[in-house]
Amino acid sequence: MSHPEPDSSAHCEGATIQIHHRVKPEAVDRYETWLRQIIEAAGRFPGHQGVHILRPPEGHHDYEIAVRFASDGDARRWRESPERRELMSAIQSELQQQERVEIVSGIDYWFTPPTPASKQPTRWKQWLVTTAVIWPLTMLVPLLWLPLFGLLPALDTWGIRHGLVAATIVGLVVYVIMPRVVRLVAPWLFR
Repeated sequence: MSHPEPDSSAHCEGATIQIHHRVKPEAVDRYETWLRQIIEAAGRFPGHQGVHILRPPEGHHDYEIAVRFASDGDARRWRESPERRELMSAIQSELQQQERVEIVSGIDYWFTPPTPASKQPTRWKQWLVTTAVIWPLTMLVPLLWLPLFGLLPALDTWGIRHGLVAATIVGLVVYVIMPRVVRLVAPWLFR
């Protein structure tokens, strides 16, 4: 299967396809199987950088999926692809409502209002939440790496040490902490 090459002139800060699915209660197992299939298909597209899934708590059926791509063009190619259309038609009858999809770029993806009626958070609130997440990590993550730096002195050299710490912090922020923190502070953030 051939896919168009990424547009080299595309803005390269990255883009995330933010997807919301409300699954029929009786279709959760089938949806989970389908979800693995569509994630695998998206992973074969140029510029794919990963997927983050927020599964619903017990008794709820709303899935939030973030599919990250290297550029807006890469994200649009996947979103508009025949492969994605075919997979979506296979699961459409198992959804309670039409899927909601939005492509957002960079850090704005975390601060996208959950509903059209919600206000876009002010920049100072975005700065405060981001700082509150990153600040403690800049103190804790180096301490967690310290034992390994002692065992492998080559990793404790200037530049390498900083790169490992930075990569760990960014990974934790993007994939683990920020989605949960934003959901937790959403009532304050989006008013």
